[in-house]
Amino acid sequence: MLIRKISAFALLCILFNPVIAADSGQDVVITVPSVPVGSAVTLGGTVVPYKEATLSAQVPGRIESISGEEGDSFESGAVLVAISDDDLLAKRRAAFANLANAEAALRNAGVQYSREWVSPYGGQSNDMMGGFGSMMRNFSNPMNSMMGSGSPRYERHADLYQYGTRLDQARSQLVAARSQIDEIDSKLRDTKSIAPFDGVITGKLVEVGDPVQPGMPLIMFADTSQLQIKVEVPARLMPGVKKGMVVPAKLDVGDVNLQARVVQIYPMADPDRHTVTVKLDLPPGAPGGAGMYAEVVINDINAKVRDMPVVPRDALVWRGSLPGVYILDDQNKRQLRLVRTGDNVGADGIAILSGLRAGERVVVGASGSSREWQ
Repeated sequence: MLIRKISAFALLCILFNPVIAADSGQDVVITVPSVPVGSAVTLGGTVVPYKEATLSAQVPGRIESISGEEGDSFESGAVLVAISDDDLLAKRRAAFANLANAEAALRNAGVQYSREWVSPYGGQSNDMMGGFGSMMRNFSNPMNSMMGSGSPRYERHADLYQYGTRLDQARSQLVAARSQIDEIDSKLRDTKSIAPFDGVITGKLVEVGDPVQPGMPLIMFADTSQLQIKVEVPARLMPGVKKGMVVPAKLDVGDVNLQARVVQIYPMADPDRHTVTVKLDLPPGAPGGAGMYAEVVINDINAKVRDMPVVPRDALVWRGSLPGVYILDDQNKRQLRLVRTGDNVGADGIAILSGLRAGERVVVGASGSSREWQ
């Protein structure tokens, strides 16, 4: 007997229900079980990349080069966009000239301070008195002291303090000149937009030659090696959503059904829509791309659980957009019966809301292929 490949849910039904061969001798027949099914809600979401970033201009200028087009891949650290830096290079040369002046001023201030320390009063020893002038400056007239008109020691201290202040000012000017160069170098680095991670260009917002200002978006970059579904979940459903749980999902690419794992739950709900953003990882190799529509099924744990007939997805056939199943009557004759489907049950089952009762016999993988009814 030829038995077609069936789903895991169908196999479970076969193990716990009697299997009857259809009159064609080629199909598997199961007795429809009654399974406790809770209410589930299908939510629409969007496929998003694992990481994405919008690179913006940090300095004013003109776009000098763009490394690629939409869809081009780059490694982390690659230059994606370059802004003209002629003005900054000119300012950098001027800053180095200011640095040279500050270094010269520091050296001069150091020499002047050292001279004052070693040879007070400017070292004026070669005056008309043959060097005796410096000695006379150290002489204190008793009458001047009595009248409070001067103090050589205090004047000596004031002169040293003055030259020391000039030396400190020269050092500060040197630090300012170096800081100016560091600032310009930082701006020069900002003229290049660097890829923050391995990824592809997903959007180019400027062209070569366009003038830009700080904050203006330049390029959109994303890591599409792994895809996620981003969905807004109503707050009333959040008690049934836990990090790490696996839920059924459907991609708008050939109606592909797969399982997605919850990897991130935002800590706050949107105050306007009263929804919580949830991200789910898609399995590797999932079809489609970022920006596409997707659906996620979330169980409503607050809803009442009901016993409902459940059949494997392989048992469904379609007449246009209407689902149906082949049942066997008392004479083991196949009959097509239209049904109304409900929520998914596990990975392979689907609940039947009407048109079928628990205990009836259903053909799984009917030889009357669904293509007949498309």
